[in-house]
Amino acid sequence: MEDWALIRRFAAEGEPHAAIARRLGISRTTVVKAVNSDAPPRYARTPAEGSFAVFEPRVRVLLQEFPDMPATVIAERVGWTGSSSWFRGNVARLRPEHRRVDPADRLTWEAGDAAQCDLWFPPKRILLENGASMLLPVLVMTLAYSRFVLATMIPTKTTEDLLLGMWQLLQQLGRVPRRLLWDNERGIGRGPHRAEGVPAFMGTLATRLVLLRPRDPESKGIVERRNGWFEKSFMPGRSFASPADFNGQLSGWLDRANQKIVRTTKARPIDLLEADRARMLALPPVPPIVGWRNQVRLGRDYYVRIARNDYSVDPTWIGRMVDAHADLERVQVRLDGRLITEHPRVWARGVTITDTSHVATAARLRQEFQQPRTQAGGDGLVRDLADYDRAFGLEGREVS
Repeated sequence: MEDWALIRRFAAEGEPHAAIARRLGISRTTVVKAVNSDAPPRYARTPAEGSFAVFEPRVRVLLQEFPDMPATVIAERVGWTGSSSWFRGNVARLRPEHRRVDPADRLTWEAGDAAQCDLWFPPKRILLENGASMLLPVLVMTLAYSRFVLATMIPTKTTEDLLLGMWQLLQQLGRVPRRLLWDNERGIGRGPHRAEGVPAFMGTLATRLVLLRPRDPESKGIVERRNGWFEKSFMPGRSFASPADFNGQLSGWLDRANQKIVRTTKARPIDLLEADRARMLALPPVPPIVGWRNQVRLGRDYYVRIARNDYSVDPTWIGRMVDAHADLERVQVRLDGRLITEHPRVWARGVTITDTSHVATAARLRQEFQQPRTQAGGDGLVRDLADYDRAFGLEGREVS
């Protein structure tokens, strides 16, 4: 390689071929070949048929039908007994020829068109009211055009809490994107099916729910990249005393994060937000019906169950039909539309929440129930049975 470069340089300077041959101690023929060649000489081994060539046709047949079949399984099927690494290398060379191609388009997002939604599970347990700690989901909504991010921690990934979280974030945004993009989350829907309550929620918002197909990460890549961003930029070095503390810290961090320039848009999300919101739909005049609901006849055990927890109710209304409703923050119980009980919602599970005033009322009612009823007084309402005999003409007759 070095001689070839020197020959070319000397020849370009006008030195005769014979002089170049004497200087470098090589033959003149070698000099002539180097001057006439366009590329440096290299050694090329003549390919020889290896041991894999006999098995290659059968390997191709298997890959044609099963392009993702492991190389170890293919080796067993075709009867290969040689080097496993050599076989894996040859299968890896052939596999791309038989695997179907799934190209990824570069998507262009219009203002107001879409918001990508996803659940992120922070890798840190959150302390709850009963002293237990759990990994809780965070609902993340990223506006596709402006890249503006909204997020809040929710108690569960059930449909009720997912819709509550979405409505809370949309109220923060003050507008409704024309499309809400979700992966196949069970609490929202899968395939052609929608979870109960989701169609009514979307209909009230007048927006369109899009459930993405499997293996389509490009359509939701914006929000999924934000999830990784949270773990690398928000989580390190933080501790959380409660879900409310987590949401408070996350909200403050997002205020700063939405002011940073995004590489793909070369703009700050906060600067594009108004243009994004201007093309969105208005919030509905009537809020959607969201949250946990339970209508029951209040039993002697004066508790109602909401989201796996039991909440006490004023026992005065035992035997009456009551409506219990819970959002992310509180539980309310109503009788004929009138509020009769209210509790803060507990995010732990299997907890009994009791108001001490309800216990006192129950004790008073129990004591009153156990007291004997007073006898009727001499108010003239009790008549002698002889009066009835005279009235029916039975006076003086013997009753057999």
